[in-house]
Amino acid sequence: MTTTPTTPAPNPASASQSATQPKTLLRFATAGSVDDGKSTLVGRLLHDAKAILADQLAAVTATSRERGFLGGEFDFALLTDGLRAEREQGITIDVAYRYFATDRRSFILADCPGHVQYTRNMVTGASTADAVVVLIDARTGATEQTRRHLTVVSRLGIRYVIIAINKIDLLDFDRQTIEAVEDEVRTLAAEIGLEVPHLIPISALAGDNIATTSANTLWYEGPALLELLETLPSTEADTADREPFRLDVQTVLRPQGGLAPGLDAEEFRDYRAVAGQITAGQVRLGDEVEIHPAGIRTTVTGIDTADGPLDSASAPLSVSLRLADEIDTARGSVIAAAGTLPPPRRDLRAEVFPFTAEGLRTGQRVLVKTGTTTVKGIVTITSRRNLETSTLEDAEELAGNDIGLAQVRLSAALPIPDFRVHGPAGAFVVIDLQTGNTLAAGIHTPEENS
Repeated sequence: MTTTPTTPAPNPASASQSATQPKTLLRFATAGSVDDGKSTLVGRLLHDAKAILADQLAAVTATSRERGFLGGEFDFALLTDGLRAEREQGITIDVAYRYFATDRRSFILADCPGHVQYTRNMVTGASTADAVVVLIDARTGATEQTRRHLTVVSRLGIRYVIIAINKIDLLDFDRQTIEAVEDEVRTLAAEIGLEVPHLIPISALAGDNIATTSANTLWYEGPALLELLETLPSTEADTADREPFRLDVQTVLRPQGGLAPGLDAEEFRDYRAVAGQITAGQVRLGDEVEIHPAGIRTTVTGIDTADGPLDSASAPLSVSLRLADEIDTARGSVIAAAGTLPPPRRDLRAEVFPFTAEGLRTGQRVLVKTGTTTVKGIVTITSRRNLETSTLEDAEELAGNDIGLAQVRLSAALPIPDFRVHGPAGAFVVIDLQTGNTLAAGIHTPEENS
């Protein structure tokens, strides 16, 4: 069976749709245990989506031949393992972000590491994803790291979970063996509390069920992986309607010279705006907004960008807002649609993911950063998740790569929403008070959930 890359056939349905509908954006991540084939899968996706430049394709082809990869055949993993240490060791260490598009959709892909010591990178890569593709080697089935990754996915509330059962070509596409792995995964997902994920048998190296469904798995009735990714409902399209407007203020603009696009000299002389990135929802001219910590409501009178003024803007655009009133705002302030800010609180119940070997311990004094705000805090560890049983156990400290629950007492009350409802606005990082190193990531989950 050859794995030499070829140009995939065009999809008529994709071309038809692209002519009538604008492309949507899907952010997705890949995860799985070491050697399950993540980098090979990502390389295959990039190749089949025609996102590889000719010179890069030629270079990887030559390197694959020099190294004698499978008798000189094409090593798709070399398209994504960008660090020298990754290429030398044959593993993924850092999160590798890739951008590509098909006729139907644009993608931002995060290829996450599989090794246990780099689980923190998987948390980082998956935290902003709409979907996660978790690979499982069909020969070994689910591993401890599979359970760890699915637990992280569950706690982060990822919208769509796809289980890709890889290397089915090494099992001669045996249906009975593959379906046994699928049953194992369904049982594991139920234990963790995940809804039944999409299950796709694939061969990343040979291309089975990647861009098109394979003749080697006629018993599989679902879509190919790329087709599924193209057709998952887009969160980008409905975020503006689902989420209330929210902007974390980066700075206040009071320019002293020059002119802003779309403004005359008189308007610019009195110009004052608050700048930042819209983290959720949409804002329009005339909208009433509320500002924290001022606790004052006002109206949006201008929405400015580097390209000129707008009548409306949506996440994740960075904008400058002109307000009807000169309210005391600074970096760390939050502007939101009137009546939608959650009550400011000093006590957070949170799921935490330690990033360092030292972990976290009860009584530790830290800095907590959410959005553009940083305040002091004290951590109290309450429990640790047992990854073998998916249950909570009492604990007073968490080691690196543990997952657990904590109470975080803040020095100032902040309007942090529930992460599971409002996404990134409910996330934070825990920072060492002395060194400035990032100790952990956290998500605010005020309601009890086991």
